[in-house]
Amino acid sequence: MSSRKNPPQHAPLWGFEVIDGCLYIGGMALPVLAERVGSTPFYAYDRGLISRRIAELRAHLPDGVRLHYAIKANPMPAVVQHVAGLVDGLDLASAGEMRLALDTPMAPAHISFAGPGKRDSELRRAIAAGVLINLESPLEMERAAEAGRALGVRPRVAVRVNPDFELKTSGMKMSGGPKPFGVDAEEVPAMLARMASLALDFEGFHIFSGSQNLREEALAEAQQKTAELAIALAAHAPGPVKKLNIGGGFGIPYFPGEQPLDLARVGAGLAALMPRIAADLPQAAVVVELGRYIVGEAGVYVTRVVDRKRSRGRVFLVTDGGMHHHLAASGNFGQVIRKNYPLAIATRMGVAPDEEVDVVGCLCTPLDRLGDKVALPRGEVGDLVVVFQSGAYGLSASPQGFLGHPAPAEVLV
Repeated sequence: MSSRKNPPQHAPLWGFEVIDGCLYIGGMALPVLAERVGSTPFYAYDRGLISRRIAELRAHLPDGVRLHYAIKANPMPAVVQHVAGLVDGLDLASAGEMRLALDTPMAPAHISFAGPGKRDSELRRAIAAGVLINLESPLEMERAAEAGRALGVRPRVAVRVNPDFELKTSGMKMSGGPKPFGVDAEEVPAMLARMASLALDFEGFHIFSGSQNLREEALAEAQQKTAELAIALAAHAPGPVKKLNIGGGFGIPYFPGEQPLDLARVGAGLAALMPRIAADLPQAAVVVELGRYIVGEAGVYVTRVVDRKRSRGRVFLVTDGGMHHHLAASGNFGQVIRKNYPLAIATRMGVAPDEEVDVVGCLCTPLDRLGDKVALPRGEVGDLVVVFQSGAYGLSASPQGFLGHPAPAEVLV
């Protein structure tokens, strides 16, 4: 039988409760939650599912590995506050995220700041707060040292390394060629030699090679190469390596045919590396930095059908949301060939589909499409459409100001 007749399906959704065909988020029926929120569209994040995912990571990652949350995945303050109480550290990429991190109970000693193009004001704020700065270039190192001199504080720094390898099959490659991120591995020894003469407290390396990976063997290979590179670079360092951030890259299944990571296999691969790291970098705390994997599957985007129309044989469900709220689901955030996120009618979960529809938003552009030829139970005006896998890189990664529509709410339940 052809693949056309049996197209690949989305991986089964995990965690969310369904009672009598109605989706529940955080123990609340979605229509009731919509009334509590007061308007659509909105994002809803399930507190219990976030906690469960972190517990699963704790159970499968080797003892001694520190788990950090990358705030950029979902910077909603309530989410950051919740996650901060469950992980070992926070990683940020702007002064705005720094403000969020410093408002949590997380100690600045366990907060790090990465990203190219840090402003002088951001460097000063990080130094004053005691946040670890992941240096992205030799010039940024000099600027951090000058800021520290002006403040009378020795900045805590690590070197972000652009390795000469990449995380194979990753959704977004962050290394392996000319990149704006980090310092090319071959240039790091000279930078470390210069660092020895500056008033900087060297703490280690940040080596992040890619994101959104669903292959355990690719993650294991990248982690091994990362450890080997860090051990080689440590010979040039002005002090012992105290932190080795090996990034993350753990992916979640978004599209038909994709399967979830086997977390036990990922943990076993990392466990095999730990004795080597402990022997060659005895003072190094190994950090796994995750964002999407912690929150991505715990969030949904909810939008209401405001019109049902037919155009030349195709049915359109027109909603009050769209790409201005959820750019990634529209296919305009990194997709080369557009694919659908998993969609559902919130009150007809488990009901067999009886029509093929296009789910579109309220913007005057053909790019505003949440679902293309989606098989769904019949949708009517007033129904709630749910976009799953929406807990990461959703609202904050979308052009909210486009065409002047109201911003959606976000709730943690």
